[in-house]
Amino acid sequence: MSQKRWSLAGKKAVVTGGSKGIGEAIVQEFIGLGAEVLAVARKEEDLQRLAEQYPDGLHTLSADVSTVAGREAIAARVSDTWGALDILVNNAGTNIRKPTAQYSDEEYDFIMSTNLRSAFDLNKALYPLLQQSAQGNVVHVTSVAGLTHVRTGSIYGMTKAALTQLTRNLAAEWAQDGIRVNAVAPWYISTPLAQTVLQSQEFYDNVVSRTPMRQVGKPEDVAGAVAFLCMPAAAYVTGQTLAVDGGFTINGFHPL
Repeated sequence: MSQKRWSLAGKKAVVTGGSKGIGEAIVQEFIGLGAEVLAVARKEEDLQRLAEQYPDGLHTLSADVSTVAGREAIAARVSDTWGALDILVNNAGTNIRKPTAQYSDEEYDFIMSTNLRSAFDLNKALYPLLQQSAQGNVVHVTSVAGLTHVRTGSIYGMTKAALTQLTRNLAAEWAQDGIRVNAVAPWYISTPLAQTVLQSQEFYDNVVSRTPMRQVGKPEDVAGAVAFLCMPAAAYVTGQTLAVDGGFTINGFHPL
């Protein structure tokens, strides 16, 4: 069996939200599999820490994907550095947990811009560079909140559901260009964002009780799924959303 099927050697990849949590784990996974990675995040100090760990194979860019300027900076950097792109992982995301009636217009715009508009615009801007890859890949990091109701807030759920549909649309539209588009939908993962609610023992116990595997996931669990979707071994997989959730989304009513 060819080892190239299970490798990312020589691939050029962009990972947004790449300095913490799931994004950092994806960056680490990609580099370990031989890829060259541009990690994008807002805070320069977080990127510097990552760069110290990976002096080879890692590029960094401080940019805010929720802004037009930030997205343009990413596209320009990829074009200047590589001139082509093999993998785009739209991972950057944020949330504000509130009842629907309490959201302000500014909060709505911020969540939508960070989670959804950023992915749409980056896909559009980097599409010509992905076309130049023999095996172009886009992976959206969505959430089970886009598949079913969870207590994350309606706007967050809306953005993640929209990303799932964008995955389907682009997979069909871009297949003729040799670009595969897939998504992963995590349940609760031990990340800085999730810890804001998981630090409550009652909340944590509730999450675990609804998860058949009876545990919260790790960032590397998601990173492994993302890496697989980008490998030649997954060459016939497109338009799919893979739940990385310990069985949460298929867990029905268990009276015993």
